[in-house]
Amino acid sequence: MIGVAILGAGIGREHLAGYRALSDRFTVRRLVDLDPARAAEVAAGDPAIRLGTDLADALNDPDIHLVDVCLPPHLHVPVAVQALEAGKHVVLEKPIAPSLADCDRLAEAETRSGRRLFPVFQYRYGRGTAALDALIAAGLAGRPQVAALETHWNRGAAYYAVPWRGTWAGERGGAVLGHAIHNHDLLCRYFGQPAGVAAQVATRVNPIETEDCAAIALRFDTGALATSSVTLGAATDTTRLRLVFEHLTATSGDTPYAPAEGDWRFVARDPARQPQVDATLAALPRPRAGFAGYFEAIAEALAGRPGREVTLADGRRSIELVTAVYEAARGGKEVALPLTIGSEFYASWLPRETATSGPGRG
Repeated sequence: MIGVAILGAGIGREHLAGYRALSDRFTVRRLVDLDPARAAEVAAGDPAIRLGTDLADALNDPDIHLVDVCLPPHLHVPVAVQALEAGKHVVLEKPIAPSLADCDRLAEAETRSGRRLFPVFQYRYGRGTAALDALIAAGLAGRPQVAALETHWNRGAAYYAVPWRGTWAGERGGAVLGHAIHNHDLLCRYFGQPAGVAAQVATRVNPIETEDCAAIALRFDTGALATSSVTLGAATDTTRLRLVFEHLTATSGDTPYAPAEGDWRFVARDPARQPQVDATLAALPRPRAGFAGYFEAIAEALAGRPGREVTLADGRRSIELVTAVYEAARGGKEVALPLTIGSEFYASWLPRETATSGPGRG
C-alpha cells in the first residue's frame, strides 16, 4: 500500500478521485492546503486523511511514500526537489518546470535520492490510446506520417481571476505551456522526438501577459510532420487529434480533458486491412482511464513492473518543446532540436523584465 500526501486541493481533487479508484494500491493519508476550508471540502470527511497547512509535516511522515505536487507552477521545482530529498517519490503536475535547466535540476535530484519523479500526463490513458497502442503493436499502423492537433478551449475572466494565472512570474507561460502541453505529449508519444519547430504565438482573447493563441509546425526525427492549433477563445472546450500513419488514420473524439476516452475512429488505408483493425479493437479489454490509469501505471512501476508510467524524460521532452516554441516565435525562425545547455532559452524563456519578479499579476 502506497501512502500519499496531496499538496494542493485544486486539481488535487481530481487526483484524489484517481487514488480512490485504486484503493487496493494507494491510501491518501494527508491533504495539505493553505485554505483549510477548501481542503476539508475536498476530503469530504474522510477520516483516513489528515488535513494540514504545513508541508514539513507531510515530508517528515514515515507513512508517506509518495508526495503529489498540485501547487501553482512557480512552486513545482523547489517543492519536488524538497520531497525527493526527503526520500519520497513525487508526482508532479504540469508543467514540471519553467526551463530545461530546472528539468535537469529535477533529474539530478531524482538520481541523488534514488526515488522516482512522475510528471502528470493523464491524457495518455484511456480506450482510444489503448486501442492505438494495440494496433501499433499488431503492425497495423506503420510509420507516422502527418498529424493535426486542436486545443480549442474557452478561458475568460473567471479563469484568470486567480492572481497567478496569466502572468509570466506566476504561471510561467500561457496556452502553450499550460493547455496544449497534454496534446503535445500525446503527439510525441506516437510520432517520436521533435527535430524542428516553427511557431507563432499571440495574446488575442484575454487581457493577460502570456499567450492565449498559437500556431505551431513540427518536424520529427521520424520524418513525420504535424501542426498544432491552440486558442483559449473558442466557443466550447474541444480537444482533437488526427494521427495519420502509413497504413492507418486515427482520429480522436473531441472530449476536452480526456481525449483518450472519446470515440476514436481507426480507418485502414487499404480497405482489405480493415477487418484486422476491427478484430484487434474488438478483442481489447476496457482499460483504466485518466488519473486512475495514470496512477495504476505508477503503482506498477513502483512494484518493479515499469513500462507504462510517465517518466521524467517524458516531462523534460514536453518542456524542451515549449522552450523551442517560444524561441521560434520570438526569433521568427525554425528552431532545431534537441536543445543544448548553450541554447538561448535553456535557462529561462521568461521575458527579461519578469524573469526575476515573484508570482502574481504585474
